[in-house]
Amino acid sequence: MTLVLENFLITQGDFRLEADFTLPEGARAGVIGPSGGGKSTLLSVIAGFFAPQSGRVLWRGADITDLPPDARPLSILFQDNNLFPHLTAAENVGLGLRPDLRLSRDQHAAVARALDRVGLGDLGARRPAALSGGQQSRVALARVLLRGRQLLLLDEPFAALGPALRAEMLDLVREIVAEAGLTLMMVSHDPRDVRALGGVAILVAEGRADAPAPTEALLADPPPPLRAYLG
Repeated sequence: MTLVLENFLITQGDFRLEADFTLPEGARAGVIGPSGGGKSTLLSVIAGFFAPQSGRVLWRGADITDLPPDARPLSILFQDNNLFPHLTAAENVGLGLRPDLRLSRDQHAAVARALDRVGLGDLGARRPAALSGGQQSRVALARVLLRGRQLLLLDEPFAALGPALRAEMLDLVREIVAEAGLTLMMVSHDPRDVRALGGVAILVAEGRADAPAPTEALLADPPPPLRAYLG
């Protein structure tokens, strides 16, 4: 059971990105490469925000290429966390269950459990402006956790955090991914973040997303495009 990008081609004007690889279910994959190489674009197409020029996206053997984003078995989290400032932390999390926030008693309990899991059990009534950057990231992660989708896409969600907070959030992501048996793809510009995932890495450079490779091996002996990026 895997994520498969089959003869995948993305084009946008002069931009072109190819991919043809398999990511095993349960893998933790860091997506790394130079700015403008297509890392975020790759995740956006997998998420269904726009279609590839050609090729297919398969999940567990099913073709999901033409499914709308909300019908895909995944959640995606961006750097800005997508929190609504007029809603409380609990309400922002509840959006993962119902956009109209008409939650049942059981659903309210599920929201509370998700906030507890990310260490915010007593902050559900606060709005985003009253939360630190790290706490806002935890709210967004709780919403993703509550959705219960098996494929998790993270697009530099912790880039704005300081080193200590970023390391703390990466630890939390690893724990949640392991507990729930999720498959993870995380874009990062920092090789330390990719190494911290402890899994595999996907290099996106020179118009191609390479097949996943063991992170330590890739960083120890980087191919020329990655070596140039890392300096």
